[in-house]
Amino acid sequence: MTLKVGCIGLGIMGGPMAMNLLKAGHEVHVWARRLEATEVFKDAGAHVDTSPAKLARQVDVVLTNVSDTRDVEQVLVGNNGVIEGAQPGLVVVDHSTISPAATRKLAMALADRDVDMLDAPVSGGQQGAREGSLTIMVGGKAEVLERVRPVLEVVSRSITHVGDHGAGQITKACNQLIVAQTMNAVSEAIRLAEAAGVDPAAMREAVLGGLAYSRVLEVHGQRMIDRSYPPGFKARLHAKDMGIVLQTAADLGLPLPGTAQAAQWINAAVGQGYGEEDSAVIAEVLRRLTPPSNVSDKEAGGRS
Repeated sequence: MTLKVGCIGLGIMGGPMAMNLLKAGHEVHVWARRLEATEVFKDAGAHVDTSPAKLARQVDVVLTNVSDTRDVEQVLVGNNGVIEGAQPGLVVVDHSTISPAATRKLAMALADRDVDMLDAPVSGGQQGAREGSLTIMVGGKAEVLERVRPVLEVVSRSITHVGDHGAGQITKACNQLIVAQTMNAVSEAIRLAEAAGVDPAAMREAVLGGLAYSRVLEVHGQRMIDRSYPPGFKARLHAKDMGIVLQTAADLGLPLPGTAQAAQWINAAVGQGYGEEDSAVIAEVLRRLTPPSNVSDKEAGGRS
């Protein structure tokens, strides 16, 4: 049986995911704060609902893709939220990256209405969302995951159950700190090559063939070399995620010095006006620290 799916949040990630579900033949209901954001989905065959509550009344599973903890709380348990329209047996799958502690509280609130929740943050960026090749890390009951697996398989290439409620968010935090620190290392390697007069593209090509290979070097390294940062994952959202990582670590009494340093670079990028660009833009923060005498003519004519 094809499940009826509700999609809340139709941005860089949620939009392509909703479109892939439509293409796969699911009945899809959508809601977004901006009505104009729903038009392309209506044209593709989706039902547009006027509130999360109304959407929840008509579907078997709700997927949420919104920016932060407060937004998730609002659409799930706020006024006209999912909880007001949910029928017993509904499954809520939250793909947002939010606080693990808040996730657990939301799961308990929904459980009181006989609604199951999975925290299922994703990795893979806008490209993965478009291609249906996301990696999903899932917290919650394994049997609930199996009920909605046919839906999640449409938007992903990898689904891993990592534990109880909140475990998905903890795993995403681990992902984000690894990406941030690797991005720092890549930006420094590129800057070192530039300053030493070595072609950074040639350096990257050589290093990709060795132990230092990473997806970050492959994708974000090219963006840093091109000095072009279309927002696969916006710097301001990565900064938000790093705040979640550090707060979670602080709650556990755990020092994460490398993560704290990486977060500072991303915060600096946001502070310098790069918040809407891809988080690889931290390379520009590092370039700004380079004395003018060490900056090549090509770079001097680049971004300001």
